[in-house]
Amino acid sequence: MTDQRFISKLTQWLHESADTVFFGGAGVSTESGVADFRSATGIYSQMGGAERYLTLEFMNSQPEEFYSFYRKFFMKAGIRPNPAHTKLAEMEAAGKLSAIVTQNVDGLHQAAGSRRVYELHGNGNRFYCQRCSRKYTFDEAASAAGAFYCRDNNCGGLVRPDIVMYGEPLDEEVIGGAVNAIAGADLLIVGGSSMTVYPAAGMIHYRKPGSRLVLINLEATPYDSTADLVAHESIGELFSSIELESR
Repeated sequence: MTDQRFISKLTQWLHESADTVFFGGAGVSTESGVADFRSATGIYSQMGGAERYLTLEFMNSQPEEFYSFYRKFFMKAGIRPNPAHTKLAEMEAAGKLSAIVTQNVDGLHQAAGSRRVYELHGNGNRFYCQRCSRKYTFDEAASAAGAFYCRDNNCGGLVRPDIVMYGEPLDEEVIGGAVNAIAGADLLIVGGSSMTVYPAAGMIHYRKPGSRLVLINLEATPYDSTADLVAHESIGELFSSIELESR
Protein backbone atom coordinates (compact mmCIF):
# COMPACT_ATOMS: atom_id res chain seq x y z
CA MET A 1 0.00 0.00 0.00
CA THR A 2 1.27 3.44 -0.89
CA ASP A 3 2.58 5.43 2.09
CA GLN A 4 0.60 8.68 2.02
CA ARG A 5 3.11 10.40 4.30
CA PHE A 6 5.82 9.66 1.75
CA ILE A 7 3.65 10.96 -1.10
CA SER A 8 2.77 14.10 0.84
CA LYS A 9 6.40 14.90 1.63
CA LEU A 10 7.63 14.15 -1.89
CA THR A 11 4.86 16.27 -3.41
CA GLN A 12 5.77 19.13 -1.07
CA TRP A 13 9.44 18.91 -2.04
CA LEU A 14 8.59 18.79 -5.75
CA HIS A 15 6.68 22.05 -5.40
CA GLU A 16 9.48 23.65 -3.38
CA SER A 17 12.31 22.57 -5.68
CA ALA A 18 13.52 24.87 -8.45
CA ASP A 19 15.49 22.04 -10.08
CA THR A 20 14.50 18.37 -9.78
CA VAL A 21 16.30 15.50 -11.50
CA PHE A 22 15.28 11.85 -11.71
CA PHE A 23 17.88 9.06 -11.80
CA GLY A 24 16.39 5.71 -12.82
CA GLY A 25 17.42 2.08 -13.07
CA ALA A 26 15.97 -1.19 -14.32
CA GLY A 27 13.15 -1.18 -11.76
CA VAL A 28 11.50 1.71 -13.59
CA SER A 29 10.87 -0.49 -16.63
CA THR A 30 10.19 -3.91 -15.10
CA GLU A 31 6.56 -2.86 -14.65
CA SER A 32 6.43 -2.52 -18.43
CA GLY A 33 7.59 -6.10 -18.86
CA VAL A 34 11.26 -5.30 -19.50
CA ALA A 35 13.56 -7.85 -17.87
CA ASP A 36 16.05 -6.55 -15.32
CA PHE A 37 19.43 -8.12 -14.66
CA ARG A 38 19.76 -8.92 -10.97
CA SER A 39 16.36 -9.94 -9.59
CA ALA A 40 15.28 -13.53 -9.00
CA THR A 41 13.57 -13.54 -12.40
CA GLY A 42 16.12 -11.33 -14.15
CA ILE A 43 18.43 -12.01 -17.07
CA TYR A 44 21.29 -13.24 -14.88
CA SER A 45 19.01 -15.83 -13.28
CA GLN A 46 17.74 -17.04 -16.64
CA MET A 47 21.08 -16.99 -18.44
CA GLY A 48 24.23 -18.06 -16.63
CA GLY A 49 27.13 -15.76 -17.45
CA ALA A 50 24.85 -13.32 -19.24
CA GLU A 51 27.50 -10.60 -19.14
CA ARG A 52 29.48 -12.33 -21.86
CA TYR A 53 26.57 -11.98 -24.30
CA LEU A 54 26.79 -8.20 -24.04
CA THR A 55 30.40 -7.81 -25.11
CA LEU A 56 31.82 -6.77 -28.48
CA GLU A 57 33.95 -9.90 -28.52
CA PHE A 58 30.93 -12.19 -28.22
CA MET A 59 28.81 -10.20 -30.68
CA ASN A 60 31.51 -10.19 -33.35
CA SER A 61 32.56 -13.81 -32.89
CA GLN A 62 29.07 -15.29 -32.48
CA PRO A 63 26.64 -12.84 -34.13
CA GLU A 64 23.82 -15.37 -34.58
CA GLU A 65 23.82 -16.29 -30.90
CA PHE A 66 24.17 -12.64 -29.90
CA TYR A 67 21.09 -11.61 -31.86
CA SER A 68 19.12 -14.57 -30.53
CA PHE A 69 19.90 -13.38 -26.99
CA TYR A 70 19.32 -9.70 -27.78
CA ARG A 71 15.95 -10.24 -29.43
CA LYS A 72 14.77 -12.42 -26.55
CA PHE A 73 15.51 -9.92 -23.80
CA PHE A 74 15.76 -6.49 -25.44
CA MET A 75 13.40 -6.52 -28.42
CA LYS A 76 10.11 -7.74 -26.99
CA ALA A 77 6.98 -6.69 -28.85
CA GLY A 78 4.30 -4.65 -27.12
CA ILE A 79 6.50 -2.96 -24.50
CA ARG A 80 4.86 0.32 -23.48
CA PRO A 81 5.56 3.08 -20.92
CA ASN A 82 4.11 2.44 -17.47
CA PRO A 83 2.73 4.94 -14.91
CA ALA A 84 6.24 5.88 -13.74
CA HIS A 85 7.33 6.89 -17.25
CA THR A 86 4.07 8.74 -17.81
CA LYS A 87 4.24 10.66 -14.53
CA LEU A 88 7.83 11.71 -15.16
CA ALA A 89 6.84 13.06 -18.59
CA GLU A 90 3.96 14.94 -16.95
CA MET A 91 6.35 16.35 -14.35
CA GLU A 92 8.63 17.68 -17.08
CA ALA A 93 5.70 19.20 -18.98
CA ALA A 94 4.48 20.87 -15.78
CA GLY A 95 7.89 22.40 -15.11
CA LYS A 96 8.58 20.12 -12.15
CA LEU A 97 11.41 18.06 -13.63
CA SER A 98 14.60 19.32 -15.26
CA ALA A 99 16.08 16.06 -16.55
CA ILE A 100 16.07 12.28 -16.45
CA VAL A 101 19.26 10.26 -16.11
CA THR A 102 18.62 6.61 -16.91
CA GLN A 103 20.59 3.38 -16.87
CA ASN A 104 17.97 1.77 -19.11
CA VAL A 105 18.27 1.30 -22.87
CA ASP A 106 14.59 0.76 -23.72
CA GLY A 107 13.67 4.31 -24.78
CA LEU A 108 10.45 4.24 -22.76
CA HIS A 109 11.01 7.68 -21.24
CA GLN A 110 11.02 9.25 -24.70
CA ALA A 111 8.04 7.11 -25.73
CA ALA A 112 6.13 8.58 -22.77
CA GLY A 113 6.98 12.12 -23.87
CA SER A 114 10.09 13.03 -21.86
CA ARG A 115 12.52 15.21 -23.77
CA ARG A 116 15.64 15.81 -21.69
CA VAL A 117 16.85 12.26 -21.14
CA TYR A 118 20.46 11.23 -20.57
CA GLU A 119 20.83 7.56 -21.51
CA LEU A 120 24.00 6.41 -19.75
CA HIS A 121 24.05 3.02 -21.43
CA GLY A 122 22.73 4.05 -24.84
CA ASN A 123 19.47 3.20 -26.60
CA GLY A 124 18.73 -0.37 -27.62
CA ASN A 125 16.15 0.72 -30.19
CA ARG A 126 18.81 2.31 -32.38
CA PHE A 127 21.21 0.31 -34.53
CA TYR A 128 24.17 1.11 -36.75
CA CYS A 129 26.65 -0.69 -38.99
CA GLN A 130 30.05 -1.12 -37.40
CA ARG A 131 31.74 -0.80 -40.79
CA CYS A 132 30.03 2.11 -42.58
CA SER A 133 28.00 3.64 -39.69
CA ARG A 134 24.69 3.47 -41.56
CA LYS A 135 21.82 3.77 -39.08
CA TYR A 136 18.95 1.31 -38.80
CA THR A 137 15.64 1.30 -36.95
CA PHE A 138 14.25 -1.09 -34.37
CA ASP A 139 11.79 -2.49 -36.92
CA GLU A 140 14.55 -3.17 -39.44
CA ALA A 141 16.58 -5.05 -36.85
CA ALA A 142 13.55 -6.93 -35.55
CA SER A 143 12.54 -8.11 -39.00
CA ALA A 144 15.98 -9.46 -39.92
CA ALA A 145 16.47 -13.21 -39.78
CA GLY A 146 19.35 -14.20 -37.52
CA ALA A 147 22.28 -11.82 -37.28
CA PHE A 148 21.68 -8.40 -38.82
CA TYR A 149 24.11 -7.29 -41.53
CA CYS A 150 24.32 -3.95 -43.32
CA ARG A 151 22.13 -3.68 -46.41
CA ASP A 152 24.25 -1.08 -48.16
CA ASN A 153 25.76 -2.33 -51.40
CA ASN A 154 29.30 -3.66 -50.99
CA CYS A 155 29.24 -3.24 -47.19
CA GLY A 156 27.76 -6.22 -45.38
CA GLY A 157 29.16 -5.14 -42.01
CA LEU A 158 27.62 -6.47 -38.81
CA VAL A 159 24.98 -4.10 -37.43
CA ARG A 160 25.02 -3.54 -33.67
CA PRO A 161 22.63 -1.97 -31.16
CA ASP A 162 23.58 1.52 -30.01
CA ILE A 163 24.22 0.48 -26.42
CA VAL A 164 27.23 0.53 -24.14
CA MET A 165 28.43 -3.04 -23.85
CA TYR A 166 30.57 -4.47 -21.07
CA GLY A 167 34.11 -3.16 -21.38
CA GLU A 168 33.10 -0.12 -23.43
CA PRO A 169 33.41 3.43 -22.05
CA LEU A 170 30.34 5.55 -21.42
CA ASP A 171 29.70 8.39 -23.84
CA GLU A 172 31.53 11.47 -22.52
CA GLU A 173 28.94 13.94 -23.80
CA VAL A 174 26.11 12.02 -22.14
CA ILE A 175 28.08 11.69 -18.90
CA GLY A 176 28.86 15.40 -18.90
CA GLY A 177 25.23 16.35 -19.35
CA ALA A 178 24.08 13.93 -16.67
CA VAL A 179 26.69 15.12 -14.16
CA ASN A 180 25.77 18.76 -14.75
CA ALA A 181 22.07 17.97 -14.32
CA ILE A 182 22.64 16.11 -11.04
CA ALA A 183 25.07 18.74 -9.74
CA GLY A 184 22.51 21.48 -10.30
CA ALA A 185 19.55 19.72 -8.73
CA ASP A 186 17.88 20.85 -5.52
CA LEU A 187 16.03 17.53 -5.41
CA LEU A 188 17.39 14.23 -6.73
CA ILE A 189 14.93 11.34 -6.97
CA VAL A 190 16.49 7.91 -7.49
CA GLY A 191 14.06 5.19 -8.54
CA GLY A 192 14.23 1.53 -9.46
CA SER A 193 17.97 1.20 -8.99
CA SER A 194 19.97 -1.07 -6.69
CA MET A 195 22.72 1.58 -6.83
CA THR A 196 25.38 -1.09 -7.25
CA VAL A 197 26.26 -0.71 -10.95
CA TYR A 198 29.26 1.54 -11.47
CA PRO A 199 30.25 3.98 -12.78
CA ALA A 200 26.58 4.98 -13.17
CA ALA A 201 25.68 4.57 -9.49
CA GLY A 202 28.60 6.77 -8.46
CA MET A 203 26.99 9.75 -10.16
CA ILE A 204 24.92 10.31 -7.04
CA HIS A 205 28.07 11.76 -5.46
CA TYR A 206 27.90 14.74 -7.81
CA ARG A 207 24.83 16.17 -6.11
CA LYS A 208 25.41 19.50 -4.45
CA PRO A 209 25.57 20.02 -0.67
CA GLY A 210 22.18 20.72 0.82
CA SER A 211 20.22 19.05 -1.96
CA ARG A 212 17.56 16.53 -1.03
CA LEU A 213 17.85 12.85 -1.93
CA VAL A 214 14.81 10.58 -2.34
CA LEU A 215 15.23 6.82 -2.92
CA ILE A 216 12.47 4.57 -4.26
CA ASN A 217 13.33 0.91 -4.76
CA LEU A 218 11.74 -2.43 -3.88
CA GLU A 219 14.91 -3.53 -2.07
CA ALA A 220 17.25 -1.63 0.23
CA THR A 221 20.20 0.16 -1.38
CA PRO A 222 23.66 1.12 -0.06
CA TYR A 223 22.50 4.74 0.02
CA ASP A 224 19.33 4.36 2.09
CA SER A 225 21.01 5.63 5.26
CA THR A 226 22.11 8.86 3.56
CA ALA A 227 18.79 9.66 1.88
CA ASP A 228 16.29 12.22 3.15
CA LEU A 229 13.30 10.08 2.15
CA VAL A 230 13.13 6.34 1.38
CA ALA A 231 10.38 4.03 0.13
CA HIS A 232 10.67 0.32 -0.64
CA GLU A 233 7.69 0.16 -2.96
CA SER A 234 6.68 0.06 -6.61
CA ILE A 235 7.76 3.29 -8.25
CA GLY A 236 4.83 3.22 -10.67
CA GLU A 237 2.35 2.88 -7.82
CA LEU A 238 3.94 5.69 -5.85
CA PHE A 239 4.18 8.07 -8.78
CA SER A 240 0.56 7.46 -9.73
CA SER A 241 -0.41 9.10 -6.44
CA ILE A 242 1.50 12.34 -7.03
CA GLU A 243 -0.66 15.35 -7.87
CA LEU A 244 1.05 18.09 -9.87
CA GLU A 245 0.51 21.83 -10.06
CA SER A 246 1.90 23.67 -13.08
CA ARG A 247 4.36 26.45 -12.42
